[in-house]
Amino acid sequence: MKMLINSPETVVADALWGMAAAHPELDVDVERRVVVRRDAREGGRVGLVSGGGSGHEPLHAGFVGYGMLSAACPGEVFTSPVPEQMLRAASAVEAGQGVLFVVKNYTGDVLNFQMAAELAEEDGVRVERVLVNDDVAVTDSLYTAGRRGTGATLFVEKIAGAAAEEGAPLEQVAAIARRVNEFSRSFGVALSACSTPAKQGPTFDLPDGEMELGVGIHGEPGRERRAMMPAREIAEVAVSAVLEELGDVPPADGPVLALVNGMGATPLLELYGFHAEVARLLEARGVPVARALVGNYVTSLDMAGCSVTLCRADEEMLRLWDAPVQTAALRWGR
Repeated sequence: MKMLINSPETVVADALWGMAAAHPELDVDVERRVVVRRDAREGGRVGLVSGGGSGHEPLHAGFVGYGMLSAACPGEVFTSPVPEQMLRAASAVEAGQGVLFVVKNYTGDVLNFQMAAELAEEDGVRVERVLVNDDVAVTDSLYTAGRRGTGATLFVEKIAGAAAEEGAPLEQVAAIARRVNEFSRSFGVALSACSTPAKQGPTFDLPDGEMELGVGIHGEPGRERRAMMPAREIAEVAVSAVLEELGDVPPADGPVLALVNGMGATPLLELYGFHAEVARLLEARGVPVARALVGNYVTSLDMAGCSVTLCRADEEMLRLWDAPVQTAALRWGR
């Protein structure tokens, strides 16, 4: 595999140096692996901290900034950051109102964020944790107990970040973050395996002409493998799986936020075509789409494929979704 890197050992550090050079509004500590918005402590607002293994960019560091995250902790590729990073991030953004940890449901992330929360509280920092577990494909898969955390992480970070920007207290920010997660479901599809810098080759075997339905963002196996299908048939599988899980989430006839998220190697030409199929299916099922987002946001290195995330959104969620945001990867209204 050809990769635009210097070496596997320096790939994360090199990327962080590049982020620092491109985004002077961020304070990027390359050595300690923490990315913080420079004005994180201004205004006395709740701090939002997230993080996870590198390789899913722009998640999470790309979402640090006005109206979203206060700080992010990038780990090594597909490897959880360590509690020291999370504790350093919490200390850097604490402004007297407490800190919310947004945690994807992967075992390493869960354990390390829990340890960091305990250490932060010993230092006098109030911490709430929100677990994102939106993936409907499988339960108790590799790296997880329960559902995996995937595309809904973006919805949680954006909406909770807007609430914090407005000055909402920690308990309220945590409550809406949990509500967004509760009202969100995702389903991912892989057309190819991804290649890590260390291996420089496919991380799992996916023969030509086959696809993985329900894949995880590290390439964890999903529900089944099938022969390659047209986009309309893939969308039918994904949308049906998500709506089946959303069936009991009120309001059943309410609008949704819709995310068609690329896994890293699928061009926008294909993603928009796939979104057309998703939108058609939702309209046929009487599900109004209040807002839609299409692009590469929660990726898996160079994996080809996409995921569909739907969130049943009430008026407060829509208002906070529409609120201004200015980060490296997501920006509108400012």
